[in-house]
Amino acid sequence: MKRTLNTTLLIAALTLSGLAQAQTLKWSSAGDPQTMDPYSQNENLTNATNHQIYEFLVERDKTLGFVPGLATEWKQEGPLKWVFKLRKGVKFHDGKPFTADDVVFSVNRALEKTSQIAAYASGLGTPKKIDDLTVEFNLAQVNPIFLDHLNTVFIMSKAWCEEHKATKPQDFANKEEAYTAFNANGTGPYMLVSRQPDVKTVLKRNPNYWGKLEGNVQEVVYTPIKNDATRMAALISGEVDFVLDPPPRDLEKLRENKQIKIVEGPENRVVFIGMDQGRDELLYSSVKGKNPFKDVRVRQALYQAIDIETIKTKLMNGQASPTGAIVPSALGSNNDPQVEKRLPYDLKAAQKLMADAGYPEGFEVTLDCPNNRYINDERICQTLASMWARINVKIRLNAMPKSTYFPKLEKLDTSLYMLGWGGSITDPETTFTPIYRNRGDKGVGFYNYGNYKDDKLDEMIAASSKEGDPVKRRAMIKEIFLTHNAAVHHIPLHRQFIPWAARANVQFVHRADNWLEMRWVTVGK
Repeated sequence: MKRTLNTTLLIAALTLSGLAQAQTLKWSSAGDPQTMDPYSQNENLTNATNHQIYEFLVERDKTLGFVPGLATEWKQEGPLKWVFKLRKGVKFHDGKPFTADDVVFSVNRALEKTSQIAAYASGLGTPKKIDDLTVEFNLAQVNPIFLDHLNTVFIMSKAWCEEHKATKPQDFANKEEAYTAFNANGTGPYMLVSRQPDVKTVLKRNPNYWGKLEGNVQEVVYTPIKNDATRMAALISGEVDFVLDPPPRDLEKLRENKQIKIVEGPENRVVFIGMDQGRDELLYSSVKGKNPFKDVRVRQALYQAIDIETIKTKLMNGQASPTGAIVPSALGSNNDPQVEKRLPYDLKAAQKLMADAGYPEGFEVTLDCPNNRYINDERICQTLASMWARINVKIRLNAMPKSTYFPKLEKLDTSLYMLGWGGSITDPETTFTPIYRNRGDKGVGFYNYGNYKDDKLDEMIAASSKEGDPVKRRAMIKEIFLTHNAAVHHIPLHRQFIPWAARANVQFVHRADNWLEMRWVTVGK
């Protein structure tokens, strides 16, 4: 059958019109990306959003395995040398070619003091340009998880950063208004169109992307909606297509709605409590002249006053896995029951510990808590306050958005706080070095917001970080966990599950690192 040109054009126009509607993904969660600077804030939603724009040399597939990214191949030439061949013909969003100069620049930028991934970048050694498409990494010591560390450094354009005076990461804690906070220039599948913090972030598909996109999303519109009920109403009405963090209490009702789908699974993320153990007097406490958290008996009392099963069943609706190990996944503890074992919930033992430590009447202290970062974060803190009241620890709850919360912690402006830790890496090294170690240079101990000093633990971790023998390293890792747990430097809660909720016509890949990859999303009619 013959068609006139006008008929053909009309059909094409109607088809494109339908695709344009279907190819916009509108999604939401309670929080908002912190910044578009990919090194400034090491926070999950921020990292996941930036990953649509920026890429790694080595990427991860749908099951978190390593696959080629901006590097097509790599090899290890001895224990202290890695060589990477870079992908030809890749361009940044502004049209500039991607070369080895950008890799060397990016690693060095990630080592700056304002970078929150310096602890990872420092494990990469010294990058060296061999030619435009070859980079060599020379290590000072063996790094048993070199590729994991490499998969934390987004590649930025050296020329673009220099042009916009952005050769150092944004100083987020001190509210620096850097160009990179609102603008971006990567090699990734999506380009930043606009950025309005706490209002809306819009991306569009990169027409010159080097790779293959399995999905059909042309435009991405992210809108943070803090209130749970409002966010769920937006999903049910179709105002948004996808919600990253549906409240656990709403899951059963959502499952009854045929227009909604729920996909869930455990996340590589552990939620825990930290305490200021560095100061001689707490900033926010009724105790004057001394710091009760310097006493391990007080720390243990708080731990044993937590009824973790009640939190799991009543608050999290079963969407949590209690643990005694501060590491994102049980794979990181080698599923060792001795490491994973929690101290028992024992109110009488906790009360005795408080009395033995000299605080039979307890004390008052402020608990800092985010209210839009982890699942049920503020409600968990409220529950902890009621549980700790039973041992006469009166909590003043100070809940706030993560945009205010994390800069506060970075300044160590806290006495008692909640933190979560996780991502694609299950090896404990990327938990040990930033969280367990004494605070030092190049990101070491950066997230030790309690500022405790444990020289023995610090030395053990430093040794495990460069141990190349997997059998010896496994034994060292277990000893580190048991030493840390005995000192109660942190109080573990649980590993959270991540249910995702979407309209029935949205297809996506649910990953354990809680990253929604737009290149794999298809929005149907």
